[in-house]
Amino acid sequence: MSKKYNEKKKIIDPLKKYEIDEGLSLVKETAWAKFPESVDLAVKLNLSSKKPESVRGLVSLPHGSGKTKRIAVITSSDRVEEAKNNGADVAGSQDLVDQIQKGFLDFDVLLATPDMMPSVGKLGKILGTKGLMPNPKSGTVSQDLKAIKAFKTGNMEFRMDKTGVIHLSIGKVDFSAEKIKDNLLVAIEAIKKSKPSSVKGEYFGSVSISSTMGPGIKLNIRAMETT
Repeated sequence: MSKKYNEKKKIIDPLKKYEIDEGLSLVKETAWAKFPESVDLAVKLNLSSKKPESVRGLVSLPHGSGKTKRIAVITSSDRVEEAKNNGADVAGSQDLVDQIQKGFLDFDVLLATPDMMPSVGKLGKILGTKGLMPNPKSGTVSQDLKAIKAFKTGNMEFRMDKTGVIHLSIGKVDFSAEKIKDNLLVAIEAIKKSKPSSVKGEYFGSVSISSTMGPGIKLNIRAMETT
């Protein structure tokens, strides 16, 4: 760890669970890189991690994440131009499926129209391990190509990883604290709505935030658990 990181880490009480406003203030205070770091949210769920697909969904951050994503779209050949006009960085039909099969993965999000899913489904081994497989639950399988614009800025797919944690970028440290808080609360609400009906008891194990290069800051989750 760098000297700067260790200096910033001393500011945080590792045993304390901070209220949201204080936690966000500390995220800004402990960011130290020369670039505007992202504000990252990590939510540990009280679930078995044997089925990471069991918790996934889509959140539309009201103020965006501060990142512009590279979007690829697989659709019928007659809608490729429409996809490009709506902001797709890469768009194609069976030709794009073939490119991905050969190793092309130069995109952050892959959207597909339902009619192309039989072909896209054959890419499961390639896309699944990268978390790029289109899924209706996450809004990445849709007839509506206007959704591309939302995915470039505010829409974010999330899912629980193998360790039972959901990671999301909810802004940049140069956002106002109010905007980051708005994004945080919307993200927490979206994760709550994705709670499997079979889950009993407390859903959240822990919630923490940090800047890209900064130390983790645990948040008080009691208020977040109430509906």
